Amino acid sequence: MTTKLFYFHDPMCSWCWGFTPTWSQLQQQLKLEFGTKLETQYVLGGLAPDSDVPMPQELQDTLQQYWKRIHNLLGTTFNFDFWQQCTPRRSTYPACRAVIAASNQGKEIAMIDGLQRAYYLRALNPSDTSTHIQLAEELGLDLDAFHDDIISSETEQELQNQIQLYKELSANGFPSLTLQNNNTLTQIPVDYKNASAMLDLIKQALSPSSQGQNYG
Repeated sequence: MTTKLFYFHDPMCSWCWGFTPTWSQLQQQLKLEFGTKLETQYVLGGLAPDSDVPMPQELQDTLQQYWKRIHNLLGTTFNFDFWQQCTPRRSTYPACRAVIAASNQGKEIAMIDGLQRAYYLRALNPSDTSTHIQLAEELGLDLDAFHDDIISSETEQELQNQIQLYKELSANGFPSLTLQNNNTLTQIPVDYKNASAMLDLIKQALSPSSQGQNYG
């Protein structure tokens, strides 16, 4: 039986950063409830394509308002020095490729966390290759392999494949969750404050009454 929870995200999505603590709680609860019977798959949605153009001031102001809103709603920490110390670009594909390159060395989740902390806490530009190399070094990756992978056609194809999967299975923005049980897809609404509420929805979707079959 194919049972999988897809987590659609972007490493430069501020709402994903705000969701991180609750997402971690949900993953722990899922592991306790289902063990290895429910697989979690991260999928990069590709928030913004490559661009070397500095972000317009209006958009910078809008994103800073998002940060303030998320902080007020969830208590999430943001370092606003980023907006003075960096030249922001509306370009998340490079960070997505860094995640894929790191995943080739078993460090997908670590790179996602590193990119988020670089952006939101350390005031480092997550669109810059220099940041990706710095994070790869901090994670102890093979830097030559990482550099080759981040610019490879295979990495670009994998990114496009993940973006397409997002469009097919969710396309509800970031973060979003889709549960696959055999051929049945169920959208799980993201609850930024309550992991247990999402767990209950997943359990309900996997229950015999919902699927007409016994789970586990």
